[in-house]
Amino acid sequence: HLHLHTEYSLLDGAIRLDSLFAKCREYGMDSVAITDHGTMFGVAQFYEMANKESVKPIIGCEVYLAPRTLNDRTQMDHKGLSHLVLLAKNREGYANLCKLVSIAQLKGFYYKPRIDRELLTRFSKGLIGLSACLKGEIPKNIIQNRMDAADEAVRFYQKTLGEDNFFLEVQENGMQIQHKVNQGILDISTRLGVPIVATNDCHYLSKGDDRAHEVLLCIQTGDTVNNKNRFKFDSDQLYFKSPEEMAATLGDYPGAIENTCKIMEMCNVVFD
Repeated sequence: HLHLHTEYSLLDGAIRLDSLFAKCREYGMDSVAITDHGTMFGVAQFYEMANKESVKPIIGCEVYLAPRTLNDRTQMDHKGLSHLVLLAKNREGYANLCKLVSIAQLKGFYYKPRIDRELLTRFSKGLIGLSACLKGEIPKNIIQNRMDAADEAVRFYQKTLGEDNFFLEVQENGMQIQHKVNQGILDISTRLGVPIVATNDCHYLSKGDDRAHEVLLCIQTGDTVNNKNRFKFDSDQLYFKSPEEMAATLGDYPGAIENTCKIMEMCNVVFD
């Protein structure tokens, strides 16, 4: 799994690290990623526990990307935020990811810790990019039928990160809108030759944990579970799926499953 939110995605991720590595053992997974929202303060514990469990740690972050620049702070800039998953390939990539996340917190904070395209261009070396969930820039453009804008975003990420370092995510979360995005992703991949990767945007560990996760979101938003109009995810599928489940639902997308292993092999951050 390359897109995963731990307990360090505060009031959003519900995956505890000890339980995560137990699940990796159960499924025979020899590698896993951490991609918490806008922060990396879970990385040290994640790295240490992964090494202890003989699981290869992939260090990343799901960053918030400003639609314009860090200096633009209007409601449009708040509502126009998009997500982007960044994974560190090596120590240089890790250092750049730390810089991006730190600047996002200290200079870019407006509702959320934000980076912008200019910042990503400056600190792009050693990073792999994934197109993220429905809130990603490319999926959002696909949903709005703006394929030209989606193509432009793909070309920007390829140019910035390097052609071999950008992948389009396909997910199977039971949402109808996700199927539209997956078809758009497949179209872009075919036309522009961009590789696809299978992810699941894991927010909780096991099937059936979605109810507990809803309570967590209510605490975050100061709401109650009795409010039918409260903020919630329209899916009960954002759990740590087994390799068999992932292959069964996303195995038909060319290279999607295989590329999870390819990316794993590309990411080699080692601390002394």
